Amino acid sequence: MEQHPEFPLEEGLCYLNHAAVAPWPLRTAEAVRRFTEENLHLGSKHYPQWMAVEGLLREQLQRLINAPTADDIALLKNTSEGLSLIAYGLDWLQGENIVIAEQEFPSNRIVWESLASQGVETRMVDISGDDPEQALIDQMNDQTRLLSVSTVQYGSGLRMDLARLANACRERGVLLCIDAIQGLGALQFDLQQVDADFVVADGHKWMLGPEGLALFYCRAELRDQLRLNQYGWHMVEAVGDFDQQGWQVANTARRFECGSPNMVCIHALSASLSLLEETGYATVESEVLKRSRYLFERIKDEPKLELLTSAAEGRYAGIVTFSHINIESKRLYEQLMSEGVMCAARGGGVRFSPHFYTPYEVIDSALALAVTADL
Repeated sequence: MEQHPEFPLEEGLCYLNHAAVAPWPLRTAEAVRRFTEENLHLGSKHYPQWMAVEGLLREQLQRLINAPTADDIALLKNTSEGLSLIAYGLDWLQGENIVIAEQEFPSNRIVWESLASQGVETRMVDISGDDPEQALIDQMNDQTRLLSVSTVQYGSGLRMDLARLANACRERGVLLCIDAIQGLGALQFDLQQVDADFVVADGHKWMLGPEGLALFYCRAELRDQLRLNQYGWHMVEAVGDFDQQGWQVANTARRFECGSPNMVCIHALSASLSLLEETGYATVESEVLKRSRYLFERIKDEPKLELLTSAAEGRYAGIVTFSHINIESKRLYEQLMSEGVMCAARGGGVRFSPHFYTPYEVIDSALALAVTADL
């Protein structure tokens, strides 16, 4: 079996868990190694060069979502921090509501539910029917302030029609927040087509980066509407002028970064995104979807397996969830993990999530173990 040179994974390991935590590319590990060696021997001697990498990463993330400028990109710790920044930055009126899917990952539910103390209702909508977008739209009313939705549902793998939801939000004057963690790095994303107000995503899944660094996009016109709850040296306009007595908040998205940047993760994520850019995001998406379709075909050919992810065109991404007709999913997951298949128990089944580089032989081996699992 020929492996991608950037992913020299351990022999016998079937890595199908990019929707959870992805392995790093070789170049990313080398970038971190170089950075740590530099710290060991030189400390911060080349800090201006580190700042240049930080600037490069903002540009890479700008290109990733086709944001207007790199100044629209903030570097936060994780998706939850970004969602919390929105939830506790907006001024809410008692009686307003937020619409989300019932099937959302807890990060995109708990933060909104926490606003109940301010009299804000979280409307959870079952999107398991034939028209998930309309189900969400139907729950919007005159009191709806925000719709928060994942690009791809973490359990079922359902891909949402974001452009349709964006249009519905614009027509109703509703803010649109997209949790893009299960899409960015696997699917192409274009802010010019998906007119979102906020986009948030960690880098440790399909972007192939480390945990601890996330993209946060806020529409420029909305920056002043988000009340800041964290303050520090890094979020001021005259950053680096430590003698100033007066100060003002940065005009860019850097205003959302209160303190020192996570330089280790910045070097790592920049290296990972360089691989995706070199491969081409269109090619990455095409290869991810090919592997999903391959999984669909193989699962449908196995009488013991039942496909849970929609195979309808435009309704899937990199996540494929299935179950075994004779084995409880949690037990099947545990057995697969014990045999070297990196996967997850999600959405009532076992979730496989191969990336663009995943060899088809890995998929075959993992499915064979699923089919022959002990009762």
